[in-house]
Amino acid sequence: MLAGVSTPTISRFESGEKDVQLSSIVNILTVLGMVDQRHLLFPEPKERCDFDREVVLFNGKDRDKAVQCAISQEALEDHWGGNDKDPLRIFVTNRERIEHEARRKYFVNHLEADGSILIRTTDL
Repeated sequence: MLAGVSTPTISRFESGEKDVQLSSIVNILTVLGMVDQRHLLFPEPKERCDFDREVVLFNGKDRDKAVQCAISQEALEDHWGGNDKDPLRIFVTNRERIEHEARRKYFVNHLEADGSILIRTTDL
């Protein structure tokens, strides 16, 4: 080594070490703005029918932000209705799949103009 010349420092990640902590990687990605911090939860199952709009409404929440969600009665009937024509009963029976689709639309920003989520039959 030459006097006064230092060798570059190589991180454990760059040197190929296998014990790099996932939390370290997540922290780096967070600092770079590459981690989505949104969390859409459905803490209070209080679905209700809006017969004028022909949808079942349900509430989501991203931290302190309320997110209005809806699924069309057409989507409910087309994908899960069978002989059942009660939109609330169809919704409750298929809640997990419907909430999954609402999250998917939320995370890819497929929102309505007012910021709400509407699940249509073509989404399923």
